[in-house]
Amino acid sequence: MVELADIVRVHGDDYLEKFGPRMPKAHRHALAAIVSCRTEAMGGHLEACDENGCDYHRYSYHSCKNRNCPKCHGADTKRWLAKRRRELLPVPYFHVTITIPQQLRRMARSHQDKTYAILMSTAAEALQTLGDDPGYVGGRLAVLAVLHTWTRTLEHHPHVHMLVPAGGLDMDGRWRPARKKKYLVCEKALSKIFRAKFMARVKKEFPHETFVQELWQTDWVVKIKPPIKKPNKVLNYLGRYVHRIAIANSRILSLEEGQVTFRYQESDSGKWKTMTLPAQEFLRRFLQHVLPKGFHKVRYFGLWSPANRKKLEEVREQLPEDTESTEVDEAASLGQEAMRLCPCCGKGVMVVIEVLRPQARSPPWATAVWEAGRRQ
Repeated sequence: MVELADIVRVHGDDYLEKFGPRMPKAHRHALAAIVSCRTEAMGGHLEACDENGCDYHRYSYHSCKNRNCPKCHGADTKRWLAKRRRELLPVPYFHVTITIPQQLRRMARSHQDKTYAILMSTAAEALQTLGDDPGYVGGRLAVLAVLHTWTRTLEHHPHVHMLVPAGGLDMDGRWRPARKKKYLVCEKALSKIFRAKFMARVKKEFPHETFVQELWQTDWVVKIKPPIKKPNKVLNYLGRYVHRIAIANSRILSLEEGQVTFRYQESDSGKWKTMTLPAQEFLRRFLQHVLPKGFHKVRYFGLWSPANRKKLEEVREQLPEDTESTEVDEAASLGQEAMRLCPCCGKGVMVVIEVLRPQARSPPWATAVWEAGRRQ
């Protein structure tokens, strides 16, 4: 099975030779981490079954913990989902998606940290502007926003997903359900408000940029899906993007003669297709989704912001209790316990008997970049 790390090992040198001087540090560190992850280069430990008569041993190499690595963060996703499930209100939720148009994507790619932050904050502000209207909700919303920058073929397509409960907290501290059960706010009005807020912010932030008049003459893409009574489904969907990267190893089919073939699912038909790209183009597409160091791709606004978590808890006390999240958390806990059992005898527990020191296995450029990243 071909992995992303294999593509980096084979073609990383050529890519760095061609683009290295212009590459952001985050891109170089991502390549170095991916190629070293869960190999002797990272070190690890040797585990053995503690059951008498069972001689099963296994080597476990450490993960790089780089957020762009496809082998890492499975446990982080589970922990994140468990925390968010405990914060969910027992009400229907809306899934809102807001996208910036094609004409702005070059600027977004060149100024990721600032443009993506503006995208997420103005999307939440525009939604709250309509949420304040008594004709829609008439209260402060709770907004969980997750940035997503890729299409299924790894093209650059920045947009933000938002999970929003069907209601808000009014000025008297009471929960007000959305005025219409199947309707949160007007998509067209949200599109116009978001466009105005976003353009005002980017024009102020980038005074030397020029913007085509067409941006004000077209509708920006805003989608609000019908309400979902069990928000865990949408939360699980968003959770995949919190720690997931642009492509999973399972989608990579082959690496032959400098060509990478991977599969993708068409959004309209749901059919699976394949695409073949030169390895360097594949790496370029992948790396354009590597975010700047320290950038938060998950943000919380309104009642979901850290400053208002107490109010969110007070709202939950006003509403009927829902046991669904508790049941899911217990199932996740049982899954963690099962992972510690010996896969050979099924009775013993795997325990660490030896710590393995890191060994030089990665290409010299990867080791040097990785060590530099650790010192920062």
